[in-house]
Amino acid sequence: MANEKRSIIGGKLVRIKIKENATNSRLDKDVEKYFRPSKLPIINTKEFHYEFYQDVAEKNELPEYLFKTPEDTIINYFSILREASNYEEGKKAGCGSIGDTRAPYPIAYKFLTESYQNRERYTKYLQSFKNILHINLLKLKRVESDKEHPEAIKYFVEFETIEGSEKDATYFAYYYGYLYVTKTDEKYLIDDMIFYGENYLCAPYHGWSFFGESVVDIEYGYWCNLVQKRMPSEEKGYIKKVPFKGTDGNMYMIEFIKLTNDTDFKIGEYEKAENGIWEPIIINPEECLKKKKLKDSK
Repeated sequence: MANEKRSIIGGKLVRIKIKENATNSRLDKDVEKYFRPSKLPIINTKEFHYEFYQDVAEKNELPEYLFKTPEDTIINYFSILREASNYEEGKKAGCGSIGDTRAPYPIAYKFLTESYQNRERYTKYLQSFKNILHINLLKLKRVESDKEHPEAIKYFVEFETIEGSEKDATYFAYYYGYLYVTKTDEKYLIDDMIFYGENYLCAPYHGWSFFGESVVDIEYGYWCNLVQKRMPSEEKGYIKKVPFKGTDGNMYMIEFIKLTNDTDFKIGEYEKAENGIWEPIIINPEECLKKKKLKDSK
């Protein structure tokens, strides 16, 4: 589904394969939401002043309060990196020195587990911040663990960067993906990061796969033959839940996060248990499609 491209802010940056099957009919309604930047308040608002950096340099360790909970770790990680900047030669940006320059990077690197540091050496880690001049954390939500990181606590994040350009201007870019946090010696540390870049010219023009309701109708209905009736969607903030009654008589719900470019990004699949609780499941519509194609070819 995705091919590795490069890295950004210490995490793997991968490219999503676009499912382009049809023109998107939403283009004529509320067009600006596809092309405009975020209006959300930022989450990484913790302040770290000169005294903090001086104290860390003297003691050569970070205070434990930074790592008390998984969310503390993630928010503090992005807060330390908020004002960091790794200027790239030839790219125009700012009016002189920018923010805290490279001072935050060695500190942020200490938020990674020893295993992650062994996989991502500091020189490569620093390189992944090239031309990143400011970072704003916009969305943070815990999601279900996956089979690749079964022991880790998994979080969805979306963040905004300011980057330099060869033109006499800076520009905003948006990324989303997952952070995996594990507990080590009473500290929650980051054990992996996987990110995807946001494209602002896909959702308004191409395909059904950017719209949660269409994903349910096609992937779970047409591919898996599981949808008997789709119920009204429930939206709260940037979370969208699309429930449906299955052809097997059970109730299902697919959960999405709405990205800044208005794409609905799937983050979970659930089935309602007898006690009324939504239990996480794995359906894998891609496998349904393979079976359907094989059946249709006979």
